[in-house]
Amino acid sequence: MRTAPTILHLDMDAFFASVEQASKPSLRGKAVVVGGLGPRGVVATCSYEARVFGVHSAMPMGQARRLAPHAAYLVPRFELYRSISEQVMRLLRGLSPLVEPLSLDEAFVDLEAGGTARDAASARLAGTRLRADIRAVTGLTGSVGLAASKMLAKIASEEAKPDGLVLIPPGTERALLEPMSVRTLPGVGPATGDHLRRAGITTVGELAEAGEDELVRLVGKAHGHGLYAMALALDERPVVAERETKSVSVEDTYDVDIHDRVRVGVEVGRLADRCVRRLRASGLSGRTIVLKVRRYDFSTLTRSETLRGPTDDPAVVREAAARLLDSVDTTGGVRLLGVGVSGLADYTQEDLFAQAAGGRGEEAAEEPEAVADTEHRPAPAGRRWPSGHDVRHARFGHGWVQGSGLGRVTVRFETPYSGTGRVRTFPMDDAELAPADPLPLVASEARRPGEGPARPVAG
Repeated sequence: MRTAPTILHLDMDAFFASVEQASKPSLRGKAVVVGGLGPRGVVATCSYEARVFGVHSAMPMGQARRLAPHAAYLVPRFELYRSISEQVMRLLRGLSPLVEPLSLDEAFVDLEAGGTARDAASARLAGTRLRADIRAVTGLTGSVGLAASKMLAKIASEEAKPDGLVLIPPGTERALLEPMSVRTLPGVGPATGDHLRRAGITTVGELAEAGEDELVRLVGKAHGHGLYAMALALDERPVVAERETKSVSVEDTYDVDIHDRVRVGVEVGRLADRCVRRLRASGLSGRTIVLKVRRYDFSTLTRSETLRGPTDDPAVVREAAARLLDSVDTTGGVRLLGVGVSGLADYTQEDLFAQAAGGRGEEAAEEPEAVADTEHRPAPAGRRWPSGHDVRHARFGHGWVQGSGLGRVTVRFETPYSGTGRVRTFPMDDAELAPADPLPLVASEARRPGEGPARPVAG
């Protein structure tokens, strides 16, 4: 264990929902739920205002709607979330070369390795400055935990939520942990928690009192040793820099099973194009094309084909994915499709004829380790207007979809730096209405030639 609280854990506050509130003035301070809106959808993130009603992540969307019927329910905008995450991660890498991302909105930072902090005072200053920089760059808030270990830094950031900073001084860890629930510790889920509760152990202090031998008897050797060490506030895990990406993949889950084989093929082609866009954005190419199909009965098939050289050509990836689809029986319907590329390289093989002649692999033994872009989509049919997504009207300007159905789409016209906008309804096929790219959340980044002075984002 370190003698100074120089491990930092950052957790962005209700990240997806906060992005949506920052981009939509009418939703600030309101209950917002982001996730799949169909009958199979689940909550990805919800605002703190929605949590008051009992809504939480991973909850079925139908249950969330019953608990908070007046909340705003929005389809995720993963590309926007990813771009903002990249801004935050750049700030973290300015503090240290050792940054360990856990997700789009969460990461550990070794401040000592970057020479940013050596004691409690300098660590607190670094955390305070980071929070201010995140707000200045993204308009969002994040909670920071500082401690001498990863486990304690993460616990500290949870205590800091929302929009706070908590530092655990070395030497106080045991006293802090003792009254906390055993569920506070990493790896103690509902099942383990219930098992310990039946044995009369509900707090971290009681875990330590039970002793290592008793914990091994209750939960097994590996888990028992780990639990006892955590109860004593012992955690020697280092911050590990971001691992090299092994593959890039995208997948969609459909609210209604797709039965039309032609439509399945169209969706696979669209996924292949999205996957290639992600490859190119990362400056990568790959040799192995992977197709994932989850059928109506939840059986999941994975097929792969290895080319003779790496490619980032969308036509090559589309053709390979189509060949793989030919070997899959989709009778009965498809609920999920995915396309991935592995065997990554930072160059491409120009001999496309050689690529097209590549050998076909057997069904993969496991799904690739991927940077996955996962979305929940209804079965595609005509022009769609996902709730919460950006649009632009030729006469009324920039707005977002508030809802659609029965041949009409309702749009609220506002931007991140405007006041609450007006609502208008149009036919779904209105020629003057088109999808649009999201606007930056911070006004200073959004000034364009011909526009007036940017307005600051409201806190």
